[in-house]
Amino acid sequence: MTATDEAAKAAEREARLQAAGKGMLLAYWAQRRPDVPAIIAPTGDRSFAELNARTNQLVRALRRLGLREGDGVALLCTNRAEFAEVGAACQRAGWRLTTINWHLTEDEAGYIVDDCEAKALVADGSLARVAAGARQRATRCEVGLAVGGPIDGFRDYDAELAGEPDDDIDDPVLGSSMLYTSGTTGRPKGVYRREPAPAVIVNLFDYRDGDRHLCTGPLYHAAPLAFSLNVPLTYGVGVVLMERWDAEAALALVETYAVTHTHMVPTMFHRLLSLPADVRERHDLSTLRSVIHGAAPCPVVVKQRVIDWLGPVVWEYYAATEGTGCFVDSGTWLTKPGTVGRPIDGQVRIGDEAGEPLPVGETGLVYLKAPDVGKFEYFKDSDKTASTYRGSYFTLGDVGYMDEDGFLFLTDRSANVIISGGVNVYPAEVDAVLLEHPAVGDAATIGVPDEEWGERVLAVVELQPGIDGTPALAAALIEHCRARLAHFKCPQAVEFTAELPRQDNGKIYKRLLRDRFRNGDGGEA
Repeated sequence: MTATDEAAKAAEREARLQAAGKGMLLAYWAQRRPDVPAIIAPTGDRSFAELNARTNQLVRALRRLGLREGDGVALLCTNRAEFAEVGAACQRAGWRLTTINWHLTEDEAGYIVDDCEAKALVADGSLARVAAGARQRATRCEVGLAVGGPIDGFRDYDAELAGEPDDDIDDPVLGSSMLYTSGTTGRPKGVYRREPAPAVIVNLFDYRDGDRHLCTGPLYHAAPLAFSLNVPLTYGVGVVLMERWDAEAALALVETYAVTHTHMVPTMFHRLLSLPADVRERHDLSTLRSVIHGAAPCPVVVKQRVIDWLGPVVWEYYAATEGTGCFVDSGTWLTKPGTVGRPIDGQVRIGDEAGEPLPVGETGLVYLKAPDVGKFEYFKDSDKTASTYRGSYFTLGDVGYMDEDGFLFLTDRSANVIISGGVNVYPAEVDAVLLEHPAVGDAATIGVPDEEWGERVLAVVELQPGIDGTPALAAALIEHCRARLAHFKCPQAVEFTAELPRQDNGKIYKRLLRDRFRNGDGGEA
């Protein structure tokens, strides 16, 4: 590379950093790749120029309706182009975006809209009942915009944009997001940063001109929002949106759109691997260069099979809404099966409940170092914030250990650990073994009260289609575990259920399962 080329690349990087710092990266790509598809979705596509133009119109429309810098915007929307428009508008107008799980009830969604102090709610017409009910419960929400269909009491989104100019606004202000925790252990809390994190443009996943990213999960969740929308658009890469996850449909989309990148969760891997071999082999997946996963533990055997099938294209991250710990590529993972990566010095440490460091190899709570800029707090919950931090480190309640080479291994969440006869049993380890059995579609191991042992180990199993849950199969699953695990870790009983309460991000609501079986309900769901 010549000095002139290096200078040009440096200038381009600086221009992108400047655009990112003002929330205007989309405008940057609209100038350079106006006709390249930015969003491909069943409900409508957008080129980079179209997406940027509508973003400008939305900023002006919401300003006209009374929104000012620093206000909150709630978004209750399925995977469609308007989702990206709202996110980009918040980024360039200085608003705080809160995305909402569209599976929630009116009361649950209303709690978030009210708690995040949203001044505007943008909602999908297909979610009209929940949207209308949520807004009624949020007294500060002055503006409602309906996307893709009418909602009682909401203005029409397209009509509000139609009369606004679409050129770039001349006073951009970098906005922020405040996403809510999943609520697996109680009411969800907003993860709030008083200062937006600084713009960092590091092309970790090697995005190139002409690449395409397949979004397999719901954009309301932190991981798809970041890895399947914000990051690809940062590099001028178009995104193909799935409305709903379907294993074979995902493979077909990879082939149709020559997809190079995607983000998945471990349950998706398991569903893909459960497809008949001829179904998996009929689609050309040769364009895939990066398959990113995280959000929930991935059993070693499942990940090994995915790498054997797709090649060394799998990236894993350890992160949450609150912060990021580390990444690991396939080549490194194969030398340390089960690791989630080797954190940079001081980014992650293993400690006890008080935050005191533990020796190498000893299992304890996983602590992440908080950034100097963009440090999070739980919105309007100082007690929860204080309970999370230990000095400059915070914990999400995950349990794990570091090996002698500095690689991090996760065992489970502290809330999920079963204590049976005074011995810790980590459910994720049992789940991974159960998933190796061909009859098992999904599994969740929990502890239930036991007079003698304190807790006993119960496996709740969702079977593959067409397989019946019988006492003989339950016994076979227990023996399957006993052949692979120390006997104290193995389930003493197996319950079959039609469907496990698993979130779209791959995590199981184990609290709901524990409540159900501790209350003696049991049986088929």
